Amino acid sequence: MLVILRENVPNLGRIGEVIKVKDGYARNFLLPRNLVVAADEHNVAVIEHHKKSLEKKRFAQRATAQEAANKLNDFACNIQRKVGEHDKLFGSVTTTDIADALNKAGFAVDKRTIVIEKPIKTLGVHPVTVKLETDVSATVKVWVVKEE
Repeated sequence: MLVILRENVPNLGRIGEVIKVKDGYARNFLLPRNLVVAADEHNVAVIEHHKKSLEKKRFAQRATAQEAANKLNDFACNIQRKVGEHDKLFGSVTTTDIADALNKAGFAVDKRTIVIEKPIKTLGVHPVTVKLETDVSATVKVWVVKEE
């Protein structure tokens, strides 16, 4: 089924792109969430007419994401955890913990945009990637310290 994206969908495409997806994926996931519209002649003509405004919207989103990435690159957050013998954490630091710390600091970050390469189970500094757009990401320093 050919569809036109109304929103940026990860691993699928960006606003205004005409893409081919499986019928079930479109019917059961994309259409109910208003992420796409069917790509008939009328909708394609309307999208072509609105291409310029969509391009401006993309540019504005990318500029906002780049600005947020610059601020996040300079930011470091502290997360306190209980530790056991040999300074080993009870459990691990998760994306939810990092998202909460960033939200408290004033950054509107969703936990799904945070990428941790391996679980954080030790004290110290750990670089964490925050993916803001498809091609814009930032690296945040997460300091894991003892809870006193």
